[in-house]
Amino acid sequence: MVSVMYTIGEFAALGRVSVRMLRHYDAIGLLVPAAVDDRTGYRRYATGQLPQLLRIVELRDLGVGLERIAEITRAPEPDAALRAVLVAHRAELERSVASDRARIARIERRLHILEGTTMPDITYKPVAPVTVYAARVDAPGLGPENVGPVIGPLIYGLDTALKAAGRPLIEPGIFWYDAEADDRFSVHVSYTAEADPVEGAGYDVAELPAMETAATLLHRGDMSGMGQSWGTLMEQLTADGYRVIGACREVYLHADGHEPGPDWVTELQAPVEKV
Repeated sequence: MVSVMYTIGEFAALGRVSVRMLRHYDAIGLLVPAAVDDRTGYRRYATGQLPQLLRIVELRDLGVGLERIAEITRAPEPDAALRAVLVAHRAELERSVASDRARIARIERRLHILEGTTMPDITYKPVAPVTVYAARVDAPGLGPENVGPVIGPLIYGLDTALKAAGRPLIEPGIFWYDAEADDRFSVHVSYTAEADPVEGAGYDVAELPAMETAATLLHRGDMSGMGQSWGTLMEQLTADGYRVIGACREVYLHADGHEPGPDWVTELQAPVEKV
């Protein structure tokens, strides 16, 4: 059987890609021409290569990266590799969609505030001192990308240490953050301690001081919009003539389990004084 050969332009047209893209696929070894003229350097592609090109085009259109496509091409069982890549990519897209929806919801809340249809419910009140069982870890900075990877193991470690010591896990949980000298941040998680706290391995007994005046705001939902709520609180307390004078806290008034959900309620607390 004689295999039909296509010029690079013809092959690109069949796959609805550019000639430049075919040259790139050749350069990275993803789709090498069936033949290259030694004298002219002209590339020619075989009919049997068209399904491979169409698969590459389809996967690129789905957002799959070239490295993963190459893994499928090199796999001893391409169909099984293709299924694994598609399942993983679907999960990535689902997480991305959820993240985008959360951003849209935060944009809507911000627009409502700007338009005056929603006012931030900020309260100024005293906060009593509290004794807690606490654990800490250093993070390279604030923000979900820095705190997220360390917060789960930190909470799990505190839970484990308190249970091993026979101490109860008394809600609400309280988190706070301290800036360190070398641009790091120490992340603290804690549970409320009993009237007579008992020291133990894997946790500290800490005294959180009273706040004579605290600017507070209730954040509803998971942690994805926490930064926006903190921003709203800081903006409003500044407009009201206050300044922050100590470490801020997150008090998790309603939080079932350790997986943040839409029904979580967190009180943000910032110690303030009048300027």
